[in-house]
Amino acid sequence: MPALIDLSSDTATRPSPGMRAFMAQAPVGDEQRQEDPTVNALQERVAALLGKEAALYVPSATMANEIAVKVHTRPGDEVILDRTAHIVNAEAGGPALLSGVMLYTLAGERGVFTAQQVEEAIRRDDPHCPRTRLVCVEQTSNLGGGTVWPLERLRAVAGVARRRGLRTHMDGARLMNAVVASGIPAEEQAQGYDSVTFCLTKGLGCPVGALVAGDREFIAEARRYKHLFGGAMRQAGIIAAAGLYALDHNVARLAEDHANAKVLARGLAEVPGVHIDAAHVETNLVFFDVAGTGLTAQDVAARLLARGVRIGAAGRTLMRAVTHLDVSRADVERAVAVVHEVLTAARAGAPGE
Repeated sequence: MPALIDLSSDTATRPSPGMRAFMAQAPVGDEQRQEDPTVNALQERVAALLGKEAALYVPSATMANEIAVKVHTRPGDEVILDRTAHIVNAEAGGPALLSGVMLYTLAGERGVFTAQQVEEAIRRDDPHCPRTRLVCVEQTSNLGGGTVWPLERLRAVAGVARRRGLRTHMDGARLMNAVVASGIPAEEQAQGYDSVTFCLTKGLGCPVGALVAGDREFIAEARRYKHLFGGAMRQAGIIAAAGLYALDHNVARLAEDHANAKVLARGLAEVPGVHIDAAHVETNLVFFDVAGTGLTAQDVAARLLARGVRIGAAGRTLMRAVTHLDVSRADVERAVAVVHEVLTAARAGAPGE
């Protein structure tokens, strides 16, 4: 059987030979004591990239988000964010467990909400109500379909929050995808947001790690919670070096992933029983519905995997495919062919399919 074509997530990327060699040569020190030169260099570089005073290297973007929520809020506060947000759907209830906060979810359009929606969601100043404290956006919106927040929308949301005395956080797990797709620098997109999560393990192709950035006061408090949440590391320069390598080699090439995602979407649109709006594929995420095949997403995923293509089930009939640096144009074309073969056979009632 040919090698597995893994479209389940861009977290499936593996460090390239060049990245591995760079990691092996990285100078290291005690990260917990802030003495690891490679970690320090990565933190300084990401802070500058995002236009923030400082950044903190942590094991995962989930930890980065949860640290941000913890620093910005107090127990009983409320956080405004989209109903599709990673913080809501994929962080194991962390805001409730770790910060004791409530989440007020908005019904945005493909993960993007408006300043007016934020304005209407802010609680009145009343002892009967939770105190609205934080607004979070996700750039790009994962469950929104890889949607890129327009700059004017980011600014408007941050403006309402600032005027109403709220804190702001950007979950920028795929921020560099937004940068490449829009041509707008990360610093401009992060402007107006008190903290930003920056993930290294998705399209940038690193094996581990993320950062959270903000002003120096925020990072000082974030460091305390990093330790509290079990994120302290020692000679972490070996893994932090992957981030430095990725920023030099793996950013511009994200455009290839976006182009491959469009090829994938157009190919899937031609498969009988598949519903997809290919026009809404902006970055490297491709969502499609297989209800018209009479199969569930789990059924389709299992049949594709048996043929060497891994695509994730995101709902009963909804599927998510993600392009990344370990998936070539040829892989994408092969994946489309396999999907067509499997679903055509299924609709025909072929045994064993």
